[in-house]
Amino acid sequence: MSEHRDPPLPPVVEGVQHDAFHYFPAHTNPANGLVRDSTQEHSPCSIAAVGFALTCWPIAVRRGWMSRADALQRALAALRFFAGADLSGTPRASGYRGFFYHFLDMETGQRAWNSELSTIDTALLVAGMLLAAQYFDGDDADEVQLRRLAQAIHERVDWRWAQNGGAALSLGWTPEQGFLRWRWIGYSEALILYVLALGSPSHAASRDAYEQWLSGYRWKRIYGMDYVYAGPLFIHQFSHLWIDFRGIADAYMRARGIDYFENSRRATLVQREYAIRNPRGWEGYCGECWGLTASNGPGPEYGRLVRGRKRDFYGYTARGAPFGPDDGTVSPWASIASLPFAPDVVLPTIESLSRRAGGQHAFFGFYSSFNPSYHDRDGDAGWICPWHIGLNQGPIVAMIENHRCGFLWQLMRGCQPVVDGLLAAGFRGGWLGG
Repeated sequence: MSEHRDPPLPPVVEGVQHDAFHYFPAHTNPANGLVRDSTQEHSPCSIAAVGFALTCWPIAVRRGWMSRADALQRALAALRFFAGADLSGTPRASGYRGFFYHFLDMETGQRAWNSELSTIDTALLVAGMLLAAQYFDGDDADEVQLRRLAQAIHERVDWRWAQNGGAALSLGWTPEQGFLRWRWIGYSEALILYVLALGSPSHAASRDAYEQWLSGYRWKRIYGMDYVYAGPLFIHQFSHLWIDFRGIADAYMRARGIDYFENSRRATLVQREYAIRNPRGWEGYCGECWGLTASNGPGPEYGRLVRGRKRDFYGYTARGAPFGPDDGTVSPWASIASLPFAPDVVLPTIESLSRRAGGQHAFFGFYSSFNPSYHDRDGDAGWICPWHIGLNQGPIVAMIENHRCGFLWQLMRGCQPVVDGLLAAGFRGGWLGG
């Protein structure tokens, strides 16, 4: 039985949420809490997927899918691993200066694929840890230990070092080349990163970091709607897994009279309108089939003849609307994770996707993406990604729960580092006060 009686959802939505959650217990190493990046063979751990798993375990308890004791042990395994991980910064370590490499070996926890020390993926991991610490608030020794480890891991992250002598935070670092050339400037999924960086009680980023980040914003009017533009939907979703942006705003948004929640609603509606207008003439696009985001695709293949017209198809890329890239690839999770922002258009989309799913659905729910315009033979349904991705599954579970009852948002309102980070970034109003 679930712990709470929350408003019911349509059965198809509850099914989608539960199916997506199945990914995490099936692809988590119980010995160390590491979570596989995808169902693709030999996939390593994605540290961001661990953050999403840590966010989903409390939801599973609330929904009655697992016991609190089981969820606690799964979460604690991850916290214990990251607390004791090798942070020497060598090519075979797990991280450096409190940050972790983007991909880790599922068994050893060592760096995989020569991946970078990722500031954003570390932020998504830490956000999940802080969420778990908010949920497991009991006096049991294991719950006390989990909270202590989450605090220690968060306080160990050296955000000031990641500024690399400048203002905006670096995207990452490698032991071979040092800091990457790029910084987090302009609206992106890194909003959660800046909140955590500014809210650190030990190694906080300087206040000018956020001003530099804001300097790259692009305010656009598209289809009659004004908003801070970013093409892929995941940018408008990830930070909202944990933070309730309704009614709170930084100086930039206050000057424009909206908040980030409303901004994400408008981005969602723009995506749907783009699919309805379908300026590139892709198959399947309509008001109940939309959602462009970072995803796998059927390519790369350029100049493929489709109905007498040469078309380009991409592999993995950050697809977006209305300015692209767009090769006809739709990601079901992208529309589903927008449920809190625009339920009036997302609920019918979920119903429609479920009806038409056919081969686009499996034990873990919808595959990550599909392309109805890419046909191997006449009459087939088009290309379907053969894998599920941890970074897709987590937002489905989390955002359906936030739509239903605001569970994660309520928990994180009591997370002091998040509150401190929001205030340091200039957020005011609503539940924050001021």
